[in-house]
Amino acid sequence: MTTPVQEIFGNKLRVRVCGICILHEEILLVNHTGLGTPHLWAPPGGGIQTGESAHEALVREFKEETGLTIEVRDFLFACEFIQLPLHAVELFFQVRITGGNVTTGQDPELGNRQIIKDVRFFDDAQIRSIPLAHLHGIFKEAADIAQIAHLRGYFKL
Repeated sequence: MTTPVQEIFGNKLRVRVCGICILHEEILLVNHTGLGTPHLWAPPGGGIQTGESAHEALVREFKEETGLTIEVRDFLFACEFIQLPLHAVELFFQVRITGGNVTTGQDPELGNRQIIKDVRFFDDAQIRSIPLAHLHGIFKEAADIAQIAHLRGYFKL
């Protein structure tokens, strides 16, 4: 069975931006259905559109997915995800909230087949209670939330 994500983003390389937003020792994550089995918690982010800078894309994606306005700060690390038909290169940046309220947003590319189901902050204990199969692959590289913000380099997931 083909998922909406595979239909729209499959069989092409996708460059994505993602934001690591840590506030009061908690990290902001978005829950997507149809990714992982049966869902996936991941930092907010999405695809860069033609003519859009990485920073512009991240600001837009954060607003769409979380309702938050952010400032993009330092580049942290890159990940490559290949699980055909999906192939993505993800650029992770540290971000700071400058306005708005956390809300469960939407993904405009998916129309009425939305996959964003929840948006919330998690502390270390809450993250550890989620099976790794339901977390973005970068959580395999860091023992805790603070360490994620200190990761540098390239990770193949």
